[in-house]
Amino acid sequence: MRFRTIGVLAAVMFCAAPVGASAQDAVTLTYYIDDNPTNVATAEGLKAAFEAENPGITIEIETHPGGSEGDNLVKTRLATGDMPDLFRYNAGSLFRALNPPQNMLDLTNEPFIANIIDSFHPVVSVDGKIYGVPEEAAMGGGVLYNKKIYADLGLSVPKSWAEFMANNEKIKAAGKAPVIQTFGETWTSQLFVLADYYNVQAAVPDFAEKYTNNQAKYATTPAALKGFERQEEIFKAGYLNEDFAAATFADGIRMVATGEGAHYPMLTFAIGAIAQDYPENLNDVGFFAMPGDDAASNGLTVWMPAALYIAKTTEHPDEAKRFVAFVASTKGCDVRSAANGATGPYLIKGCTLPESVPPAVADLLPYFQQDKGTAPALEFLSPIKGPALEQITVEVGSGIRSAADGAALYDEDVKKQAQQLGLPGW
Repeated sequence: MRFRTIGVLAAVMFCAAPVGASAQDAVTLTYYIDDNPTNVATAEGLKAAFEAENPGITIEIETHPGGSEGDNLVKTRLATGDMPDLFRYNAGSLFRALNPPQNMLDLTNEPFIANIIDSFHPVVSVDGKIYGVPEEAAMGGGVLYNKKIYADLGLSVPKSWAEFMANNEKIKAAGKAPVIQTFGETWTSQLFVLADYYNVQAAVPDFAEKYTNNQAKYATTPAALKGFERQEEIFKAGYLNEDFAAATFADGIRMVATGEGAHYPMLTFAIGAIAQDYPENLNDVGFFAMPGDDAASNGLTVWMPAALYIAKTTEHPDEAKRFVAFVASTKGCDVRSAANGATGPYLIKGCTLPESVPPAVADLLPYFQQDKGTAPALEFLSPIKGPALEQITVEVGSGIRSAADGAALYDEDVKKQAQQLGLPGW
C-alpha cells in the first residue's frame, strides 16, 4: 500500500486563499475529535497550517474519549443540537447510523469533492449525497510485529493460523509476550474478529449480503465464528501480556515497538503513533494480515479512513467548508505526513507519500499488488455493526465468555441496530 502517487493522480485541488478579515469578522470553529494521540497530532497540524493561510479563522480542538464512550457523546451532541462545527467520525455503517441528512451539511456539490477518489464516496454517502471527506490515510487491519524478535528467533512472517500459533509458542518459550492485548481501551479488542473479514469473505463470498439480509450469522457461519474462536484460543494458550486487562493503546505501541511483546493486532494507523512516540524503533516494526486457514489465500482486510464532517447546526458553514477543503487537498495530506509519518495511501487525488516509508507501511504494498489480495472490512459492505462488539471481544479475549456465546451475543447486538435502521428481513 506504499504508493508513490495514490490512485488516479490527476489532481483537482481546491486551495483556500488567505482570508484577510478584520478583527470583528474573525471566526472561531471548533473541531471535535477523539483523544487518540495520533488523531490529536493530525488535528493540531491541520489547525496550524490552515490558520497560517486563513488568519481570519481560528480552529479550536475539542477532544472526547475513544470507543463506545466517545461514540455515545457524538450521538448525544448531535441529538441535542450541541455538536461543534466540525467533527471527525467513522465512515461506513457507523456514519449512516448518525442520520446524516438530519445532522450534517450536504457537501455533494462543493468543488473540493472532486479531489476525493471515487471509492471513498459510498462510505460517506446517503441516498447519493456526500457528507464527508477522508481525514486520514486508508488502513490495513492485521498484526503489527516486532522485527527484531523475529530475527533473533529465526521466525518467518506467518500466512496461516497454524504458522502464527507456532511462532507464538516459540516467542513464549523465549520469555516474551507473544500477543499484546490492551483491554484498558476496549476498542482495541476487536481486531481478531474485524481484521479476519478477508478470510470470511474468501470462504463465504456472499456473507456481507446475507448478513445484511438476516440470512447469515456469526454464530452459525463457521468462517465468521473463527475470529471469536481464535481470540479465545490465544487466551487459553497463555499468549497474552500479563497486564492485558488494564493496558492501553499507548502501552501496546510501546510494547511492540520496544520488543516487550511480539504481536499487536491493530489497524495500521498506529504506525503514526509509533513514529511520534518511538521514532528510534520505527524500523523495528512490521505488519502482516490476519492469518487464516490457508496460507495460499492469505489477504488483507482494509479500512476506509475516518472522515471530517460539518454539523448542520454550525453558524459558520462557509468557513467550515473552507477548512474541509483544506483537509481534502494535497496540502492537507502533507500536513498529515508531517504530523504522524506515512501510515498508508491517501484517498485525495494528487497526494504522494515520501520515498522512504516505515517497514510496516511497505509491508502493506504486496497485498494491493495481488489479484484479490484485499477486501474491505465488513462495516464498509454492510450497514450493520453492533455497538457492543468491543465489550463482547473483551470478554471472549479475557476468558470470561466463550467464543460461541460471544458470537451469539453479537448476533443479538446487531439485530437491534438492523431494526433501528429499518432493514428488510429483520
